[in-house]
Amino acid sequence: MNFSSKLIEEAVNEFSKLPGVGKRTALRFVLHLMKQNSAEVNQFGNTFIKLRNELRYCEKCHNVSDQPLCEVCANPHRDHSTVCVVEDIRDVMAIENTQQYRGVYHVLGGIISPMDGIGPSDLNIESLVNKASQGEIKEVIMALSTTMEGDTTNFYIYKRLKDHGISMSTIARGIAIGDELEYADEITLGRSIVNRTPYENTLQAK
Repeated sequence: MNFSSKLIEEAVNEFSKLPGVGKRTALRFVLHLMKQNSAEVNQFGNTFIKLRNELRYCEKCHNVSDQPLCEVCANPHRDHSTVCVVEDIRDVMAIENTQQYRGVYHVLGGIISPMDGIGPSDLNIESLVNKASQGEIKEVIMALSTTMEGDTTNFYIYKRLKDHGISMSTIARGIAIGDELEYADEITLGRSIVNRTPYENTLQAK
């Protein structure tokens, strides 16, 4: 793709770094911004600069937040003794959209994947174990993707928590094997949360 302006070429290259954005789509974005007035473009850019510099992570669950505690953890009407373990913030959003869950969350920040060089120490697992050891948790719902990596992470967490006297469950297999939570429809995901099963049952099934 030939450009008559180095500035346009640089802008296209930056947009094309985004997931799923090719050079042609990036060029459409750039041409659209060129038609906007300076105030709108400045606002567009400053929004992402502010996002990068000011966004926090919840001190309790590692969810994204504008404050030390996210809205879920700060809500006294949520069941803080029930913790839903998820891979990332997209899963929090997906489960919240079902309006079927009233507990709190624990965001791991990924899943165990030796192929990608991600081990337990790279995830937010120790803080979950600490909460369990302090008696704050009665039930842990493991809501990770039904992939080999998700199952491996589930089992590792189960081994770390099984001696703490906590009820451990996993979302029902209304989610197809290999599916990501964020792509599940709200009704299916909601039912999977409500109809969760004891984690030990999944071990016996294997």
